[in-house]
Amino acid sequence: MASSEHGAGSEPADRLAQDRESLRRRFWIKFKKVVVSLPFAEDLLAAYYCAFDRQTPHHVQAALLGALAYFVLPFDFVPDMLPILGFTDDAAVLATALRMVASHITPEHREAARAALKRGTLAEE
Repeated sequence: MASSEHGAGSEPADRLAQDRESLRRRFWIKFKKVVVSLPFAEDLLAAYYCAFDRQTPHHVQAALLGALAYFVLPFDFVPDMLPILGFTDDAAVLATALRMVASHITPEHREAARAALKRGTLAEE
């Protein structure tokens, strides 16, 4: 189990969420490695596209960037390498963020997510 200094809302996640370019790069690296084992891949990508959409209000971007930063960080409450359970904490953080900002995730964000998954190449955008 991670120490309390690395929990959700922790300083490392906050710093990463503020460094958008680093978050983008690290998101795509991790996403490409784990996409086949993520049942919530489409939601994660829709959140990504919403977070980086210039039309998205700043408070919504902040919530989503925090969730994306938690996904990217190498330490978790439940290690990602554990089969099935590994991404449950990431899914919970993302689900909470999505519930908070659901009205801001547009059909265009969801379509971009589906298109990226369909391409399979998941080019960094």
